[in-house]
Amino acid sequence: MNDAGQRPRRGIGHSTNLVGRPSEWLASCAFNDAAVPLHIWGVVEMNPSLFTMLAQADDLAEAGEAFSSYMMAMFGLDPEQHAAASAGQRRFRSSFLRLIQGWSFDSNGPEGAVLKGWVESRFGLCPSFHKEIIEHVASRAWTTYVEEKMSSRFHNNAIWVQLDLLFEFCQWAIRRFVCPGETHLTLYRGVNAFDEHWIVDRTARREAVIRLNNLVSFSSDRDTAGCFGDTILTARIPVSKILFFNSLLSSHALKGEGEYLVIGGEYRVSVDYV
Repeated sequence: MNDAGQRPRRGIGHSTNLVGRPSEWLASCAFNDAAVPLHIWGVVEMNPSLFTMLAQADDLAEAGEAFSSYMMAMFGLDPEQHAAASAGQRRFRSSFLRLIQGWSFDSNGPEGAVLKGWVESRFGLCPSFHKEIIEHVASRAWTTYVEEKMSSRFHNNAIWVQLDLLFEFCQWAIRRFVCPGETHLTLYRGVNAFDEHWIVDRTARREAVIRLNNLVSFSSDRDTAGCFGDTILTARIPVSKILFFNSLLSSHALKGEGEYLVIGGEYRVSVDYV
């Protein structure tokens, strides 16, 4: 029960995903407490040359260069192509970096909807917030989210396949260079209100189980998180739920220092105040 004595709201979800694990379990504290590695079906197997290149990298910077080169060759994401599109010579090809940049400005914008749609497709976790609370599929909020996530301007270059590759590269990099052998990272999120986060249970005065949106930003630095809100949520995040972090690529576009994009669901958090 929540603070108001009412039954807590539950997120929308479905049973299908591309990671071979029950979606309900992926969204639960049980998964987050004892997480296992996650892989999107077929991505590694269909891109052996990428992972052969990555295996030869001596550090994260070199691996990032190899990944960027592969994405340029596969999807035409080079700066010259971007300049030509800006000059009206041809249509700009959608890029995962453009989505991340859009997220950094407004996670409830069209780019954010596409990213949330990718999480829904691959993990079976639907968003609980996009511009407003989403409680059921017959709502205006759900309709707006679906319209934006399917916008043709973001789906002209296999954008979800790009995100599949980004996720697998991120998972590889975390385990190879960032925190080998670790299953969780302690990360922080600053909020001013709980409008986007549904309180499932108050386990103690400063501890709670909350339902996070299906994709959310965290920071590895508590002080940085405090710049985004006067309430600090601290959580142990499974590394298998991290899609992107700032030092993954030299050309990253996230604004917050030490920022991580994390697959959501229900998390145990401690609640402190700045």
